[in-house]
Amino acid sequence: MNIKRWIPRIVALALVAGGVAFLLIKKPWAKGATPITYSTVTVGKGNIAAQVTANGTLSARGTVLVGAQVSGRVVELHADFNDKVTKGQIIAKLDPQVLQAQIDSASASLALAAANVNKSQVAVADADRQLKRQKTLQEQQLVAGATVESAEVAYDTARAALLASKASVSQAQANLSQAKLNMSYATIYSPVDGVVLSRAVDVGQTVAASLSAPTLFTIAEDLGRMQIDTAVAEADVGALTEGMKAQFSVDAFPGKTFEGVVRQVRNAPTTTSGVVTYDAVIDVENPEKSLRPGMTANVTFVLQQVADAIKIPNAALRFKPTREQMQAMRGESGGGGGSGGSGRRGSGGGRRGSNGSGGAAGSNAPGSDATAGGGGAGGSGRPGRDFGDKKPVYKLVDGQPKMVLVKPGLTDGSVTQMVEGDLQPGDLLVTEVQGVTVAPRKTGAF
Repeated sequence: MNIKRWIPRIVALALVAGGVAFLLIKKPWAKGATPITYSTVTVGKGNIAAQVTANGTLSARGTVLVGAQVSGRVVELHADFNDKVTKGQIIAKLDPQVLQAQIDSASASLALAAANVNKSQVAVADADRQLKRQKTLQEQQLVAGATVESAEVAYDTARAALLASKASVSQAQANLSQAKLNMSYATIYSPVDGVVLSRAVDVGQTVAASLSAPTLFTIAEDLGRMQIDTAVAEADVGALTEGMKAQFSVDAFPGKTFEGVVRQVRNAPTTTSGVVTYDAVIDVENPEKSLRPGMTANVTFVLQQVADAIKIPNAALRFKPTREQMQAMRGESGGGGGSGGSGRRGSGGGRRGSNGSGGAAGSNAPGSDATAGGGGAGGSGRPGRDFGDKKPVYKLVDGQPKMVLVKPGLTDGSVTQMVEGDLQPGDLLVTEVQGVTVAPRKTGAF
């Protein structure tokens, strides 16, 4: 092999390889740079409502607990779950035997008291005759005065016994009336028109009414008119007023919204685990009887509402680029992103725009100083700018970020109404910047 013939070729290949290596080292991506990308959200249009949310429980406006005022064994039931009942309808009966025995005993006591009255009347009459006889004998000086006095005492005692006997009759009559009243309690009637929600006893079960009346039935007056008792946090209760509209949903009907009206905001607080809530009572019409007592309602109180508003996602309003992000955004929009010019040139265009309109007009050119100034207010390291009642957002125009000042209005926590600003539905707003390169530290730098 002729080595001299290969030496020029080897030298040429070495030069080519060295040139390629030099170009690779000089390229930006050799330093680890990555393309800049943006996370965005879309401007929308629609209704915005300021809301307060709470949970509550559905119940009938009027619920009656029907109990037993006397003890006894249940012998008849004339109502069951979900039955419709009318006022005065018999719904249950208790065993009347014990109560009847009490009536018989009271009747006998009344008869005895009446007999004692007759006996007392006879004693009074006899004592009166004895007294008159003793007085006649005293006038004839045949008896001593002490004998007359004894007769007078006997007469007064007989009269007192007569009064006591008459009082016993009244007492016996009252006991008889009480026994008959207890007998009437053995038959249980519905106090209202309504629907039986629950039945707590069965035939043959004994109920004992001692200190309180045991509940036999729970009757809802009208399931077509219901209410929700909600637990509203103390931070939100000040925004509620009587007559305010409310919307709610229940798990039984997903995707369906019901409406109600606030009837009352009660002053009594409820404290649970240190959290204070207040009961806001909401009236609900239930003509289809689809809502049932006990359902959990997720309630939304509409405080204020705006129709056909330009809606800015709150994530775009919260976006505040850092110094590095602002530098990367300016570099890309000035030429690093392929716009055809250098970063310095793009910055110069921004200065001209700033001189012409105080910075706001300069924001119309991607990569301008006005854009950088907006970032300064958001944390670019430059002095913050006072936008008054407006806030900066960053809109993508031809793939480049542009600062737009907007005046926010009503918010529902996720989107905010735009009162003033140059945004249209469908515009993309930046919420995050990815791919920002951080320059490596020099050796020995602190």
